[in-house]
Amino acid sequence: MDDFVKQLTEYRRQLQKGDVPAAYSGLMHYFDALRLHLKQRHPDYFISDVTYGKMDYTYLYYFPMPLKRRKLKIMLFFEHSTFEFHIWLAGYNKAVQATYLKKFKETRWNKYPLADSAAKVDYIADYPVVKNPDFADLDALTGQIEAGLEKFIGDVEVPLSSK
Repeated sequence: MDDFVKQLTEYRRQLQKGDVPAAYSGLMHYFDALRLHLKQRHPDYFISDVTYGKMDYTYLYYFPMPLKRRKLKIMLFFEHSTFEFHIWLAGYNKAVQATYLKKFKETRWNKYPLADSAAKVDYIADYPVVKNPDFADLDALTGQIEAGLEKFIGDVEVPLSSK
């Protein structure tokens, strides 16, 4: 319990300083703006609301029609501990995910790292699209993420179209 009390004391001190709540709020505001940008640029795609997580991750789902027909989705994922944006190919559920993970492995597709097991993680393929985001230029960051989404979607559609 001592560690927990120390952690709470530090947490309270950081909150009182004000930087953590302000930074978190700014990051969530950016993610909301990114979602709106993607919705405006791709009105034919369903884009989910932002899931804010517990200061560990923030994500949204992105459903391009060719993938949606196969019960697949794209997940734009921000991992707070590493400060990285990832794009994941995922299934609507674990069964769909396991089926496509098996197919990708059978074709020896290696464009992006594949999950070891569909049961252990929530993705089939992982693309770390921005490892060191520059939040000083949000327009450039948005462009980098959007270009990465388009590239990733095109790359995963190639092996899918032959199945």
